[in-house]
Amino acid sequence: MKRIIKATATVGGMTMISRVLGFVRDMIIARYFGASMGADAFFVAFKIPNFFRRLFAEGAFSQAFVPVLAEAKEKRGHEAVKHLVNAISFRLGGILLILTAFGVFGSSLWMLVFAPGFVDDPEKFQLASDMLAITFPYLLLISLVAFSSAIMNTYNRFAVPAFTPVFLNLVLIAFAVWVSPLLEIPVMALAWGVLVAGVVQLLFHLPFLYKLDLLPHPSRETDPGVGEVKRLMLPALFGVSVAQINLLIDTVLASFLVTGSVSWLYYSDRLMEFPLGVFGVALATVVLPGLSKKAANENWQGFQADLDAALRLVFIIGLPATFGLLLLAEPLIVSLFHYGAFTDHDVSMAGGSLMAYAFGLQGFILVKILAPAFYARKDMKTPVKVAVVALVTNTVLNLILIIPFAHVGLAAATTVSAFVNAGMLYWYLRKQHVFAPLAGWSIWWVKIAVANVALVLFLWWLSPPLQAWLDFSAVQRLSWLAALVGGAMLLYALVLLAVGLNPRRLLKKG
Repeated sequence: MKRIIKATATVGGMTMISRVLGFVRDMIIARYFGASMGADAFFVAFKIPNFFRRLFAEGAFSQAFVPVLAEAKEKRGHEAVKHLVNAISFRLGGILLILTAFGVFGSSLWMLVFAPGFVDDPEKFQLASDMLAITFPYLLLISLVAFSSAIMNTYNRFAVPAFTPVFLNLVLIAFAVWVSPLLEIPVMALAWGVLVAGVVQLLFHLPFLYKLDLLPHPSRETDPGVGEVKRLMLPALFGVSVAQINLLIDTVLASFLVTGSVSWLYYSDRLMEFPLGVFGVALATVVLPGLSKKAANENWQGFQADLDAALRLVFIIGLPATFGLLLLAEPLIVSLFHYGAFTDHDVSMAGGSLMAYAFGLQGFILVKILAPAFYARKDMKTPVKVAVVALVTNTVLNLILIIPFAHVGLAAATTVSAFVNAGMLYWYLRKQHVFAPLAGWSIWWVKIAVANVALVLFLWWLSPPLQAWLDFSAVQRLSWLAALVGGAMLLYALVLLAVGLNPRRLLKKG
């Protein structure tokens, strides 16, 4: 457990650095390009290669490749691993080259699929298509980076893959500040920045693969592991595609809305993803190995204790984060993005979708804890079935809510579907008699409620009105924000201790 926690701390620390730099990147993009036609076009052009990356490279491929690679490492030795890496790299590289060619030369067709609403604005559609032709090769580059990351993670080299996203943020910041003024269409600098970042990220990995003696030499020769990866990819691809189709539907519908809608959703989603990425993913990473070990040993009492403790930690972390995002939605948008081309109207619009996303934060984190309870028991089918129901729910609600609430309706639909997902996962765990809450939840809820009421009152009472935030200088905004967030966190922790609830003791108990 100590090794797992240490690795989680390493990944979490690197993720925190990347997220902070990501906010700096988004602040600069907002300052230079706001929520303009160019920003909308870029976010869609960047989302498309990322869609395929999450679907194939970091999604289905990694889930299928890592177990096969680990088995080769443990049972067949280093030479067998090299043979497998060479065989996989040849086939993966070939597929990616073909897909990249289709993306570059058929960028207009891809844009018709992902952003059909842009067709009504020929200038926006053409700009987005031109940017996509530049950003699409990023899929090839970052998928090879994901391939490399899977190899290094198998060898417990977690720091390099976790640090790699930092380069994307640094390159995009540099291109936005120094390259965009040199171009006839300044926003095109962001597309070129994505391409250059992909090259930098891949080059960064090569020395570390060489040190492991696993620098790929693509080979036509087959390997037993190739067939195994293909066999495992199909169910993994189906499971991963559900979430990605959700994102695709949101983007398609947002493209029909007024200019700025794609950008407002992007900026608000980035803020919601911060606590989800840092806390939710880290907690899930720590919990899953313990659940898997207890399931393998059929220690179901210990399994329930671990899951019970994890769920309590989810609420300890998720509830104050939810209230913080709700009460500080517009101050966060103002402090981070309201500069240059990002207008007062953009603050109001992005703030609305952030509040809608904030309501779903607890649901998103719960899914990350409840789903591993199925994976630990090698039950892959149930989470996929539940995800399909959540997808249908999200799609239906999108169509219902988009008319009266525009982009905020899309965010609200995502929130509801997250709770549908979490609720059904919990229901199946109870139905299968895998989990039942342990004693003490009633008094525990009272203690949590007291701490959260204190946090809400603190933020409600001390946060300045929106107009004051708009009038503040950048230093004043960030100082006020840091004081409010830091003060709220300190107060929350002190109240938890005062009512006798110690999260560290709870983690040890689990």
